[in-house]
Amino acid sequence: MESSRARRGRRARPSRPGPLLSVVLAVVAVGGMTAGGTVYVKGRAHSGSAAVSSAATPSASPSAGAGEEASVEPVTEPAVDREALLGKAMTTVSVPSGARVAAAVLAVDSGESAAYGDAAFDTASIVKVDILATLLLQAQDAGRRLTAAEQAYATKMIENSDNASATALWRTIGRADGLDAANKRFGLTATRGGEGELWGLTQTTAADQLALLQQVFAANSRLSAASRTYVQGLMKSVEADQRWGVSAAAQGNSWALKNGWLPRSTTGLWDVNSIGRITVNGSDYLVAVLSKGTRTQARGIALVEAAAKAAVSAFAGK
Repeated sequence: MESSRARRGRRARPSRPGPLLSVVLAVVAVGGMTAGGTVYVKGRAHSGSAAVSSAATPSASPSAGAGEEASVEPVTEPAVDREALLGKAMTTVSVPSGARVAAAVLAVDSGESAAYGDAAFDTASIVKVDILATLLLQAQDAGRRLTAAEQAYATKMIENSDNASATALWRTIGRADGLDAANKRFGLTATRGGEGELWGLTQTTAADQLALLQQVFAANSRLSAASRTYVQGLMKSVEADQRWGVSAAAQGNSWALKNGWLPRSTTGLWDVNSIGRITVNGSDYLVAVLSKGTRTQARGIALVEAAAKAAVSAFAGK
């Protein structure tokens, strides 16, 4: 029997945790993660122990017990495939035989965007927004304000879709050459001005019209804040019988838009287009819908409105 002195003089020897306990301790040690989101934590225990993976959400500095290694690998939420959602939504739209439709949407808050269809369409009167944006960019370059006559033309061109006013400003900007030069700076890559005085036959895509809307509504624009506010104000004030199109997907009167409609003399079929900004459930969306080949303007409007609702549904509430 050991004496009491011998027992007091002997140091207690710490017990070593078994492999399974080591793994548990490793997971506990790294259990707090960064508050930015879920991460996967992988801890490797002593030889002979199984590797453990765990998902955790809070954060602290990762650490591990003696003889253990831990690594933290951030995992982000999988990106939502908006292109796929938009494509699926557009399949629900009834397109008349021989007609075509394209759409593009940008969610202002998140910056997510998607486009459906890359065919070229006649702009018809939606080019009037592009004409005004070009005029304002040229005026900024020259360090001047719009003249009283230019402002009068701009108001009639956007609010009333007056063609004579559009022709006057088309000439002022230098026709297609002026439009194309501005669009290059705006980031439009597939839009070409119509020949001569035929501004309504300017060719464009839904994706390019979305780029134009960003110049009108977004802060990172070639247009000044004053220029953007000016165009937006006119697009919010279109006359009553032109308040259709992308506004069909909006809540109440939370929209700013410009529509275009044109019967082609060669076929008798209609081009019907609509571009603008709308608000749904408190979130803003830029929307462009282009169509061609409907037998009547009314059928074209119905197609554009159905496409706008479907396209926005791929973003709103998803």
